[in-house]
Order: sequence, then C-alpha cells, then structure tokens
Amino acid sequence: MNLPSQTQAAALARYGAVKVTTANPGNLLVMLYDGLLRFLREARAAIEKKERSRAGERMSRANAIIVHLVETLDPSHSPDLCARLQPLYLFWMAHLLRANIDQDTTKLDELIGMVLPLRDAWAKAVAEVNGAKR
Repeated sequence: MNLPSQTQAAALARYGAVKVTTANPGNLLVMLYDGLLRFLREARAAIEKKERSRAGERMSRANAIIVHLVETLDPSHSPDLCARLQPLYLFWMAHLLRANIDQDTTKLDELIGMVLPLRDAWAKAVAEVNGAKR
C-alpha cells in the first residue's frame, strides 16, 4: 500500500476543507454521522488491539461529534424532532462513556447499530431534498 506523499496529503486536506465549507447543512449532518461512525469503528478496532490510548482518543472524537449534534439542535425549526433527538444523543454520550471506561466493544457495536439507521435516514432525506432542488 502506497502512503500519500506530503503534497498529496496536503491536497487531500485542502479538498476535505473545501468540501466541508461548501456543503449544505444536510450534507454536513451526514458528514458528521459518517465521522461518528468512523471514529466508533476505529475505537472498536483499537480496543481489540489493546490500544487503550488510541481507543480513548477515537471515542473522544466521537463524543465531540455527539456534543456538536446536541448543541446544534434547533427547536425553532422542528421542536418534536429535537425533543426526540436530544435524549437519544445524550444516551449515546453516556453509552460511549461506559464503553470507554469498560473498553467494551459490545457497547460500541450497540452504538454503531443505533447510529447507522439514523445516518442512512438522514442521507436519504438529504438526497431527496437535494434532488427536489434541481
């Protein structure tokens, strides 16, 4: 496997930054869910390899995304949806904390199982909205 050169890595980082800064809010939400899933999977792999430090760092990043999801809920747009998502996100945070303390891959699998259907539902909704705008 070839690792990207520093120039390629810098170009990829710039592309990622442009992608995020030019994305609409729906696409950003899906990107957040994708990042959350990636960090949960990476934490799981790190636990399996007994890399406690890496697992903790990955779970910390996952937690930061969940915190951001909580902080950006806007009840003025959809109070019912926010009322349902906030407790779910808070549950995810508590479950993630327990997974980190216990170094428990089962808890991470449970989180992935909860996040994935929601991510897919958001992705479908965003695709429909984006398709309707064309």
